[in-house]
Amino acid sequence: MNQKISACSSAVNFIAVLCFAISMLLGLDDSSYFFSMFIAFSFVAMTCGYAYFAETDVKLAGFVSVAFSAIYAAIILLVYFAQLTTVRFNHLTQQAAALLDFQQCGLLFNYDLLGYGVMSLAAFFAGLTIKPQAKTEQWLKYLLMVHGVFFISCFTVPMLDVFKADHPKWIGIAVLEFWCLYFCPISILSFLHFSNCRE
Repeated sequence: MNQKISACSSAVNFIAVLCFAISMLLGLDDSSYFFSMFIAFSFVAMTCGYAYFAETDVKLAGFVSVAFSAIYAAIILLVYFAQLTTVRFNHLTQQAAALLDFQQCGLLFNYDLLGYGVMSLAAFFAGLTIKPQAKTEQWLKYLLMVHGVFFISCFTVPMLDVFKADHPKWIGIAVLEFWCLYFCPISILSFLHFSNCRE
């Protein structure tokens, strides 16, 4: 059962990332918010899989990964649930919209970047749990650990006030599409990794 949960969560993660990428390309904001929540749900289960199957000497890295993934999921779910409920159904004042509307690059937009920064840390520590036995596992470990570099930009960019609501929308979409292209192989390789794990 543990193997199946881990493998299935990787498959769900891949589908969610793919649907998120398509939604962004089609300009379907509400759809992209919805699938982002499923990226979070499945990522938490994935990191739990890494922690569970980790060997004793790297168990702590797995636990750290789970802790960071839980923080990431909590932030992301609050951000996107707010977009699909409060922001979507209420006529917000200009000041409230500046804070809550993701498209206006305010408070919740900054929290979103913080969330993905924490996700990067979770991915890094998940990578530390892997002791490669095959080429695919070496790539998985490499991709997870390099993903940790995203923490730097996600953490510092909001403090530097780089993103503005009046910036061309295609820039943000391009960045997110790049992330999707990077993360899809992680989901696929995670599925293969968990499929080969033995309890």
